[in-house]
Amino acid sequence: MRLDQLEGQAREQGLLLRLQVGRPLGLWSLRLAVAKPIGDSRLRLLGEMKAWAYAASHGLQLDTMRVLPNGPIGVGDLIWAATMAWAIEATPCRSARLLAIRDDDRQHRRLVRYFHQRGFRSVREVEAALWDLPLRLIWGGAGALMMGCCEEILLRMTDRWERSRASQEI
Repeated sequence: MRLDQLEGQAREQGLLLRLQVGRPLGLWSLRLAVAKPIGDSRLRLLGEMKAWAYAASHGLQLDTMRVLPNGPIGVGDLIWAATMAWAIEATPCRSARLLAIRDDDRQHRRLVRYFHQRGFRSVREVEAALWDLPLRLIWGGAGALMMGCCEEILLRMTDRWERSRASQEI
C-alpha cells in the first residue's frame, strides 16, 4: 500500500497523518505523527514515529515509536505502515533496524515480543563492549538490536490497520 492511500484511509477515519521530512547533510530525517482534530483549530496527538537514514546505512534507523495508551485501536499499526511506506517510496532503504532497550527484563521481553510481532528479528545483543559504543550512543542504551524488511513490515501492518478499520470506527 502506498503512503497516499494510508493518508486517505486515515482521513476517512477522522485522523490526520502528517510527515515532517528533512534532508540535512544527506540524511533523511522523519517525524511521522497521527492526530485527531478536536475543535476548530486544535489537534490531539495520538502517536508518532521518529526515524532517520542515509544512503550508506543499514537501512532505516527507527528511534522513537510512541502511541498514547488510551488512543484508538489501530493507530500504532497505521504509524508502522506509513513509516515503512515512506521508507520504500522516498529512500533507498529496504530494511529497518531498532534497539529494543533493556531498562528492566520484564519490559525488555515485552518490547522484543512487540517488535517480533511486527516483523523484526533479533540480530544481536548490544551491551558494554567497545564495539557496541556507537550503537549505544545512537539509541541511548543497551538492548536487542533488531532488523526487519520494510516491505514485510508494511504488509503486516497494513493488514492489521485494515482489520482494525473494519472492526470499528476510530
